[in-house]
Amino acid sequence: MLPFSVAAHTGLGEHNSWLHGFSHPFGGLDHVLAMIAVGIWAAQMGGRAIWLVPTVFVVVMVLGGLLGIVALPLFFIEHGIALSLLVSGGLIAAAIRLPFFMSISLISVFALCHGFAHGNEMLPSLSVFSYATGFALATALLHLCGVGLALWIQKLGRMQLLRLPGLAIALVGVSFLLTN
Repeated sequence: MLPFSVAAHTGLGEHNSWLHGFSHPFGGLDHVLAMIAVGIWAAQMGGRAIWLVPTVFVVVMVLGGLLGIVALPLFFIEHGIALSLLVSGGLIAAAIRLPFFMSISLISVFALCHGFAHGNEMLPSLSVFSYATGFALATALLHLCGVGLALWIQKLGRMQLLRLPGLAIALVGVSFLLTN
């Protein structure tokens, strides 16, 4: 009867910041593929890289998100995201193991780009902490999917099968580069 009463549940505002942040990474093929690729590549590297590479990615991505929120101008973000697909997919397809420090540095650059994009797209009405917690958790879960897939395939003794999704991810990266 009173149309103003409906405004209490608009879906906007701080009451759904976490959910908005959590769902945001699943809304773009670029982010989903890049996060799964990070997990696969970490598992391919093995050892401490299995947990350290995804962890570093999430931490640097959150820092990149904060940069995106304050909207510092970064001109290479879209190309960096496309390159994250091309490079990580290529590394998986070729089963390349870079030196650990180089791997962490490369992953950090990609994380900065993805985080900046998330932070820059955050609605001003949302709580930064809740939003960041949501997208960090979603990203970690996508990394876990990649690690789980790679470890499962490794258990089957078929690590060479990971080259196919690596190639597909790299090709998606090329298509994103060509369209940006």
